[in-house]
Amino acid sequence: MKNAFTPSLAIAILGTLAAATGCGGKVEGNTYEDNGSVVKIEFKSGGKAYVSTGPVTNTCSYEESGKSVTLTCEGDKTVFTVDDDALNGPPGGFITRLTKKK
Repeated sequence: MKNAFTPSLAIAILGTLAAATGCGGKVEGNTYEDNGSVVKIEFKSGGKAYVSTGPVTNTCSYEESGKSVTLTCEGDKTVFTVDDDALNGPPGGFITRLTKKK
């Protein structure tokens, strides 16, 4: 009987795993914060996010599409670009760059 595990099968499996885990675009389950931890966004399941600015925390919603995340808080929308382990806010916006908390 011939062994079903071939090098091409191994490459296909590794490629699938890399695609599934290496996309890095998912913000769900992650927390992003600015350098001084004054601004923090916690992305939860179901499109729910908690945005903390200092001692104040607001419940917001979010949607992901490709490399962008749209955060909606009290009717105001902010679009972030996902860049490796960071979120980049709009130029001139209140929130500029947040890095993923490890």
